[in-house]
Amino acid sequence: MNDIVQIKVNKRTVSGTGSSRAIRSDKKVPGIIYGEKKDPVLISIDEKILKLRVQDSGFFSKQCELNLDSETLKVLPKDIQLHPVKESILHIDFLRVGENTSVTLFVPVKFMNENLCPGLKQGGVINIVRHEVELKAPVSKIPEFLEANLDGLEIGDSIHISSVNIEDGVMPTIKDRDFTIATIAPPTVMKVEEGKPASDVEADTEASDDSAAKQEAKEDGGKPDNKDAEDTKS
Repeated sequence: MNDIVQIKVNKRTVSGTGSSRAIRSDKKVPGIIYGEKKDPVLISIDEKILKLRVQDSGFFSKQCELNLDSETLKVLPKDIQLHPVKESILHIDFLRVGENTSVTLFVPVKFMNENLCPGLKQGGVINIVRHEVELKAPVSKIPEFLEANLDGLEIGDSIHISSVNIEDGVMPTIKDRDFTIATIAPPTVMKVEEGKPASDVEADTEASDDSAAKQEAKEDGGKPDNKDAEDTKS
């Protein structure tokens, strides 16, 4: 279970584009809290504080407690809107959660024991198929990240979801196959064999890369939009 993130927020009573612009000009970010079959709550958050929180690893898989006046609201970050050029935060959505709420969300993968991976020592590289895995989990059991162990892997070996330790009650949304997280791929730069033209080596490398791409295409590696929890917006 992740550490709970504490954030101070303020209630706002006016919505709309003009109101949001005024909030941003005051170095704050407009937001909304919804879910649990309750009325949505309009809020604003200090821009600097929110930016620091968002930069934390795994922010969107962490439970937050929003301190609103004398009330503490348990939520999960659900969506964030960024400026297309400045990348400043324009708006953020939070999903209100209860003790028994289950949510569907993406959790980052962390690769462990690179120094114990023979394939990497031989010049291989980690070909990451999935940087994140979509899970369904009770709020109380959301992992900060999934650990993928590279210990003992040779060039050509793969890490599948079945080799990743996942707590009871937490499960991947893909259930019909043992999908690939990453592979240990051969080095992309190869020594020119004696007597073999460099153009032939380049052609071999391109063929190898094309083969790897076809293998990846067999996996459903695309990241869909985040799904709401079982409780939808009120």
